[in-house]
Amino acid sequence: MVSNRAKASLLIVALASSLFLGIAVGAWMPSDDDFFELRKNFRIFGAVYEELVTGYVKPVDPEHLMRVGVDAMLGELDPYTSFLDEADNANLDMITKGRYGGVGLDVGKRGGKITVVSPVEGGSGYKQGIRTGDVITTIDDQRVGPLSVEDVETLLRGEPGTAVEVVVEREGAPAPLTFALTREEIDLDNVTYRGRVGPESDVGYVKLERFTRSAASDLESELQALTETGEMTGLILDLRDNPGGLLRAAVSVAELFVEKGATVVSTEGRIAKASSTYRSDRPPLLPDLPLVVLVNGYSASASEIVAGAIQDHDRGVVLGTTTYGKGLVQAIRSLPHNTSLKMTTAQYRTPSGRSIQQLSPVARDTSTAALQQGSDSTSAMATHETTHGRTVRDGDGLRPDVRVAADSASALEEALKRNAAFFYYANHFAASRDSLSPNFTVTDAIYDDFRAWLEEEDFRYPTDAEHAINKLRERFGAANYEAVKEEVAVLREAVRAEKRDAFREHAPALRHHLKREILARFRSESQRIAALLPRDRQVTTAVDLLHEPDRYAGILTPAEN
Repeated sequence: MVSNRAKASLLIVALASSLFLGIAVGAWMPSDDDFFELRKNFRIFGAVYEELVTGYVKPVDPEHLMRVGVDAMLGELDPYTSFLDEADNANLDMITKGRYGGVGLDVGKRGGKITVVSPVEGGSGYKQGIRTGDVITTIDDQRVGPLSVEDVETLLRGEPGTAVEVVVEREGAPAPLTFALTREEIDLDNVTYRGRVGPESDVGYVKLERFTRSAASDLESELQALTETGEMTGLILDLRDNPGGLLRAAVSVAELFVEKGATVVSTEGRIAKASSTYRSDRPPLLPDLPLVVLVNGYSASASEIVAGAIQDHDRGVVLGTTTYGKGLVQAIRSLPHNTSLKMTTAQYRTPSGRSIQQLSPVARDTSTAALQQGSDSTSAMATHETTHGRTVRDGDGLRPDVRVAADSASALEEALKRNAAFFYYANHFAASRDSLSPNFTVTDAIYDDFRAWLEEEDFRYPTDAEHAINKLRERFGAANYEAVKEEVAVLREAVRAEKRDAFREHAPALRHHLKREILARFRSESQRIAALLPRDRQVTTAVDLLHEPDRYAGILTPAEN
């Protein structure tokens, strides 16, 4: 029988072999001093690990202890360098290839229960009739209540062609519903919507959701389909909420818009292999069509590469709010036992030479006040010039040419979202209906029913004024409070009246949220996007800009000194 010490020693030998083999075949060779430090510290780490596994007062889990050590080591580096176990590798494959073996259900926790957030169009769950809002109770006879979202996702995924039984609870259904689903290869769409927007439907709109290997070819196909529907005044490329993906996919997408031979992005790393300049090697698809790129604080990485290339070459106007600011490049290194290391190997620069890597949380705030407060630090950042000579700056994300913030949410709206009120009411609404009318809208009757439902659910949300009243009572104490009790009662009634008025004042925004959630129970993602675009402030602003050619051209022209 092999002792714990022998097992630990064998593991250390295996790790050492993997480490030094990786160095031998890699592009970087450490100096003699670095190599000495590497061997010395690895031996120390291995000795500590072996002693703990074999001699600590209580038995320890060798795998867990090693994982803690690895995580602590990586915690000293940037947040994007991480260890990937087998489950993480499966998720990575989904991100890079845009496909996975599963039933096509996006799940999350709502009210502490595993809930279907959205069925993926075309997946087995979507085709069998599972709805947004369904609560998953069991998967293949295993109760999912105590499981994490990640554990549930693992149970749902598997080899294409295999079967899985999913039981859900649905509001309005007299008993749990059982679905016999078949795992299949799910292809995630890079482009989730393509169509025309504006009062005259003369502006093309494309929503690019992710950057997998086929992103550029998918986008090109959709753009060609748009041109076949007639002439366009301009094009909107929506990169909002797109967290990025593959570097080469970003380069290929940018090539659809910038001139042949133009620099798209450059990378700078510690080793020569990590440093490179990527240029467009094809003519652009629609070189003369005015272009607006939409971005926000969740546009990151590959999205910033594309928006940065378009901005730096003055090919189009970037509109929205400051992007996330992820200017680092990661490479995947395979490790033993189907694990990997996702490691930052380089930082990238836009064609003008700027870095957009996040530097400080304050400067990234896209509110007007924060931008004004951060003006001193902004002016201190290095400046660069676009192709036409416009000034752009380093750091803290990509700043839009035209800043248009999304509509700010009221206290009532935030409270309703925080408590998932729209989500749960949509379940209640869908429980008594099998379909929606083609031109569904949230009528006064539906809105009033929503308010009545909130009353039944005893929905409450405290305002700042109510917090102040409560603090006032605490400050006065029970005895002194009696003297001002009547005045406080008047204040409380005024707050209640203000809350009632809030439902009227903020009705358009609340109706918009209701419509989005109700549509999610009956329509595909592309149909939902089409229905919600007319109330999208940033889209309508982009349409207006494309209808004003002089203003559009002026934005892309450098200011005179």
